[in-house]
Amino acid sequence: MGTEIMVASALSGVNILLLAGLTAVWVRNYRTFRTPLILGLIAFGSVMLLENATAIYFFFSTRMLYSGDPTVQSAVAVLRAMQLVALLFLTWVTAK
Repeated sequence: MGTEIMVASALSGVNILLLAGLTAVWVRNYRTFRTPLILGLIAFGSVMLLENATAIYFFFSTRMLYSGDPTVQSAVAVLRAMQLVALLFLTWVTAK
């Protein structure tokens, strides 16, 4: 497993932690306010949690996926980093 895929796996793990926290806050808010917007945020968080968990599964289970091309590995790591930045902004806005 390349360094880039290990970085991507770590970033996916951090994303899962952020999404779990955000989804918990949104569930708590939905119990209070019952708005469709918050329900949409819960669905968004759940799908993104599943996406990141699936990514980690594929990083560790299918060695042939991403293993042949270092450019693809770097691209995957950059995409995970960009997702982390987006989730950090969302976490910051939610915490305010």
